[in-house]
Amino acid sequence: MTSKDERLQFLQEMDGVKPIRRRNRAKVESPARLTPGQLERQRAAVLEATRDRNPLTADHVEWLGPGDELVFKRSGIQHGVFKKLRMGHYDIEARLDLHRKTVEEARQEVFNFVREGVRFGARNVLILHGKGERNPDRIAVIKSYLAKWLKELPDVMAFHSAQTHHGGTGAVYVMFRKNQQDKDSNRERHGSH
Repeated sequence: MTSKDERLQFLQEMDGVKPIRRRNRAKVESPARLTPGQLERQRAAVLEATRDRNPLTADHVEWLGPGDELVFKRSGIQHGVFKKLRMGHYDIEARLDLHRKTVEEARQEVFNFVREGVRFGARNVLILHGKGERNPDRIAVIKSYLAKWLKELPDVMAFHSAQTHHGGTGAVYVMFRKNQQDKDSNRERHGSH
């Protein structure tokens, strides 16, 4: 078949077909109403995305003053280990500065700092919280909350107010629990299972 023959055959096949006069347009209708079940699933998805997974609480805080020391250790922490922490003899592997933070900002930062510190294998850190000396009531607000929060985190094994050269009662040394990778490495190194 030649090109002319093909054209004639096409025209014969198309005999009686009328071209479309309107432009090609998509017909857009208003969206169907969501069912109550869909609305509930949508609300639950938004709630899940914004849920605060931070367990630190902000209730029942014992107020501390500028000179009050922070002291805490979990059972199982050896006296010599705690003394080295208290004296500032461990290398500081990370720092967190909470000066000029609101209580809520500090709550979020402390939670994230501890979680990330443990994840990356930090053991001894310094948190600068301030003394509260400039507050008219002489209450160290962030320091008071921090003393409560650190006890609430199971990854915090011990803490003690810092030595003067690291901020004194305006800062705290914190010792974290070993992460699983460090525990496994210790077992391999010392041959215990």
